[in-house]
Amino acid sequence: MELIHLARVLLRRWWLIAIPTVIAAAFALPGLLDRAPASTGGYGTVITYSAVQAFEAIPRSEGDYQDIWLSSEYTVNAFSEWVTGGRFKDAVTLALSEQGITINPAALSIAADNERSVGEIFLNYPDSTGLEAAATAVIDVLTTRSQEFFAQLGGQPARVTLLDQTPITAAPPPIVDRFSPLLRIGLGLLAGIGLAVLAHLFDPALRRREEVEMMGVRVLSNIPKR
Repeated sequence: MELIHLARVLLRRWWLIAIPTVIAAAFALPGLLDRAPASTGGYGTVITYSAVQAFEAIPRSEGDYQDIWLSSEYTVNAFSEWVTGGRFKDAVTLALSEQGITINPAALSIAADNERSVGEIFLNYPDSTGLEAAATAVIDVLTTRSQEFFAQLGGQPARVTLLDQTPITAAPPPIVDRFSPLLRIGLGLLAGIGLAVLAHLFDPALRRREEVEMMGVRVLSNIPKR
């Protein structure tokens, strides 16, 4: 019964619901009609690699390659933490500056994963040219400077093998940006429902028999509509 009563309240004041919804839809309409590819997500690429400590630095018995696989797993795990740190990004920025290339380090996003002991580096940057240069510098630091950060490598860089690098493509915009027009309309609808309920609470008029009975007043009779 309460749901039916609420539905009647909303239907009676539908115009209060419609006003903020229409206003929100008017502001969201350009975003809904704009079908141009969004570039707010910048550009991205993924570098896949394997890494292992230099063979001569791995103590193992003749013919036993188990230590090599363990070394590779540990190295990739350690690199996944290293590449997401500030010192790695500083090294990438320095490598670029040595080539006369300047990027905005704060805009360069670096994430990493090490699923199944295979390393993945996810790069994102607003400019495709800058991202291409940054990816080259990332590979250079990864393959030539790891010994500067890991003493257990014995002063020798880890042997890094690049497995794949995806083409640089436009990254999709954040999901909030993609659904922001619908979110605006939804917020407008909720605001309208709130206005309708608020108007009902401050309305002293009683229009139906059920409203009187909800106040605890006994109804003896009513006059039917003609």
